[in-house]
Amino acid sequence: MAKQKMKTKSAATKRFRKTGTGKVRRNHGYTNHMFLAKSPKQKRKLRKATLMHKSDVKRIKSLIG
Repeated sequence: MAKQKMKTKSAATKRFRKTGTGKVRRNHGYTNHMFLAKSPKQKRKLRKATLMHKSDVKRIKSLIG
């Protein structure tokens, strides 16, 4: 019996992306509503993507294939 390929989790592919060097990029949470309560500095920082913490990278890479 042939070994089947592992399917990627489509929810994870929408949220995470691999960089050219193999790191995992993600967007920040807390960006959908309640912007009056957030400072301009906080809103500016939330706009930019960031890298996943190294403790989560192995698990996320297995989900995104």
